[in-house]
Amino acid sequence: MNKKWVAGVFLSASLLAACGGNDEKANEKNTESNADDRTEDYQNAEHSQLHQDNPEEVPQKLRKADDPAFHEGDQVTILADHMPGMKGAVGEITGAYRTTVYMVSYTPLTEGDPVKNHKWVVHEELLTGEEPPLEPGSEVVISANHLKGMEGATAVIESAEETNVYMVDYTSTEGEEVKNHKWLIESELAVKE
Repeated sequence: MNKKWVAGVFLSASLLAACGGNDEKANEKNTESNADDRTEDYQNAEHSQLHQDNPEEVPQKLRKADDPAFHEGDQVTILADHMPGMKGAVGEITGAYRTTVYMVSYTPLTEGDPVKNHKWVVHEELLTGEEPPLEPGSEVVISANHLKGMEGATAVIESAEETNVYMVDYTSTEGEEVKNHKWLIESELAVKE
């Protein structure tokens, strides 16, 4: 009888342990599902930690915007959610430029998962001899270092748009100070009220 009781306890403990593992897997799947639902390039919180502070320098051939909607020093609210804590953050424009901007997918040269639909890389940050705009599906090498492992990575162009782009200092909704974030486009910004 004791053997049956011990076997029953062991079986119950095993089943409980198995259920706990399934809950953990379900939580992982829910997290993955939520991340997959994002239309932006940052697919998990870990990726946002790879964001580097950007120096003030911009590519040499990048030209200032003639008539931007936002000027250097303007206070803005960020509407984009490229990374956690960005949407709804208040920032200040530190540069306004006219160029062709690309959404790209690439695999970082450092460890990490492929990055899909990264917004944004400007034409002047691509190693190409071709005139803009590049066609979707084109492969290019990125010279920008917005994120660790980006510089030197081969990317695929997902979309291209000629527009004004902005460099922005902001404090994330999570309290993180971000300097010279590159890039946001006009539709991703609003005048701070």
